[in-house]
Amino acid sequence: MNKHIEKLKAFWNTHIVPPKKDNAESTDITDGAERAMYREINEELHAQKLTDFVMRYMRLIIIGATVIVISVVGWQISSARHSANLMQSAAMYESAIIMMFDGNAVAAHEQLMNTARTSRGGMRDIALFSASQMDIQMGNIESGTATLENLRRRASSRDFRDLATLHLAMMRADEMTPREFESFMSPLLSKRSPFYFTGLLLVAKKHLSADDYQSAIRFLNRIVGDANAPVSIRAEAEMLR
Repeated sequence: MNKHIEKLKAFWNTHIVPPKKDNAESTDITDGAERAMYREINEELHAQKLTDFVMRYMRLIIIGATVIVISVVGWQISSARHSANLMQSAAMYESAIIMMFDGNAVAAHEQLMNTARTSRGGMRDIALFSASQMDIQMGNIESGTATLENLRRRASSRDFRDLATLHLAMMRADEMTPREFESFMSPLLSKRSPFYFTGLLLVAKKHLSADDYQSAIRFLNRIVGDANAPVSIRAEAEMLR
């Protein structure tokens, strides 16, 4: 079992996980991965307009989400000594990612769906999310969207429910009015969401795109007035006010 775990960790460290920085005192690798993902998302938000954000967002999301869940799954594997099913799911997901990087998208997608069908919890969530991104990239928009809707309603963790909501909102932003967009994004407009500040900024931008400054300022003020807001998001909110 330890040999398999080390092999899985080595694969992620080599092919997926970006180099670690030495500025974190916490030993919680999941929190570190989350901070890295949110920092990259915030930088992307700072650089991209609302309408084309989703085009550059797909790869970042799948990498960031993979870092988080694989860290958790790795810990679960090392802790649950008798969890053969979990080990099998992790191995299946690993093989799907290898297929994807080798350019065998169809086989990778099939393996991801098999992983989701035989897994539960975070492993199921990341397999479904990865499959949805492959569907979208291959032009199977309807199938990818249906998978994201499934995650939005039934994902095991709030992180993946909100992640699916965010992704769907970005895909449909141009088809929604500002009020519809705000309503759809409502789960992210709570401090309990890991995408809280991202959600506030995107909703504000959507209102600004319709020249509704009065509505936008409510969300921009929530960002600027919160000491916990990431520096890059706060700076952009101040610029937009």
